[in-house]
Amino acid sequence: MNVTVKQINAFVALAQCRSFAEACERLHLSQPALSITIKNLEDSLGGGLFSRSTRSLHLTPEGEAFYPVALRLLNDWDQALGDVVNSFNLKQGRLIIAAMPSFAVARLPSILATFKNQFPNINILLHDVLNESVIDLVRQGRAELGICFNPGESDDLIFKELFNDELIAVVPQKHPLTKKASVTWAELVDDTLIMLQKPSSMRLYIEEVLADHDLQITPAIEVNQLATVGKLVSLGLGVSTVPKMCEQQMEESGAVCLPLLTPKIERSVGVIWRTRFALSAAAKALHSQL
Repeated sequence: MNVTVKQINAFVALAQCRSFAEACERLHLSQPALSITIKNLEDSLGGGLFSRSTRSLHLTPEGEAFYPVALRLLNDWDQALGDVVNSFNLKQGRLIIAAMPSFAVARLPSILATFKNQFPNINILLHDVLNESVIDLVRQGRAELGICFNPGESDDLIFKELFNDELIAVVPQKHPLTKKASVTWAELVDDTLIMLQKPSSMRLYIEEVLADHDLQITPAIEVNQLATVGKLVSLGLGVSTVPKMCEQQMEESGAVCLPLLTPKIERSVGVIWRTRFALSAAAKALHSQL
């Protein structure tokens, strides 16, 4: 069955006008064109929708039954088109993103506040998850954009760098290291160390870099979240390292942050999305703000 919106629209106009001349004027069609359109619709449906005479035009019982259905179809069509237009114009829609906790806490809230102020009717679902999970969510199509560390070469992901972030030392307020202008990795790993658990990409990257400098990590405490790191350090349970973008969060927890050198460890932070899939208008707008 090949029924078109044009045919349904013609049927509704003719049913309401009960006159080919008036319906043609409303639709801006010639009478032969309207007659062919109605005939094609009737052929597709399998029977007549109008009872015609020289002086009158009436709906058949089947036409009477089809009329409310046709109105609903046109209304649904208009609604569907309106939804698409509103999505393109960012007047409505839903955006799913993923961000590693360090970025989700430190930088993303102000960006989302600006975005929501500009596009208040775009609903946002944020997955604030570990770096590896951000990559998986985007790769699986469960998030349109992800903010994470550079995942490396990948055929199915695009990575656009936002900035380079360096690791800093986090120590308790009364710790002897607070008297120094900066801390070395040798000093940090010799202390009571609090670290993220494996397989955190940050943990693995740190171990890889330190191995090149003949340094090893032996954590006294291992956790999953950077917020937990800050709290434990502030209570004097040990020292740690976090991305510099978490500096404010750590200081608000009561810890002291210091530059961490020898070696200086940096990682590229950026936005990822799938290679072969176009971004929605909402995702493009947020990407631009990022």
